Amino acid sequence: MNPDQPMTEEDFFAIWNSVTPGQLTIEYRLYYDENGYPLFYTSEELPGNYIVVDADMVARSPANIRIHDGKVISYQVVYGKKLKPSKTGQACDPRDVCVIVEPDQPNTLWKLTHEEPINDQTN
Repeated sequence: MNPDQPMTEEDFFAIWNSVTPGQLTIEYRLYYDENGYPLFYTSEELPGNYIVVDADMVARSPANIRIHDGKVISYQVVYGKKLKPSKTGQACDPRDVCVIVEPDQPNTLWKLTHEEPINDQTN
């Protein structure tokens, strides 16, 4: 094969047939910050903290993980809901939020809010 000439079909299949399955191995890396939070997945060699992961983890790219002592730890985030007084929302008795009243009666308006995570439970 001459590098100055275009590749022929014979040259292509000679190269194709010389590669054996499993010969190419790709190392996937999960880079993470100093607190163990994942930053990104790559197969490149870059500076920083990383662990080697499999292709399945890269494909899933779970966000609910941390890295601790070189191991992946998954966790479940629990979000809270909170009923708060509001300028809009459901009219309730001013003495008992469980009692719904008509808007023309004395009332306090309440609205259900979604809070930031209230805790995380490591599995």
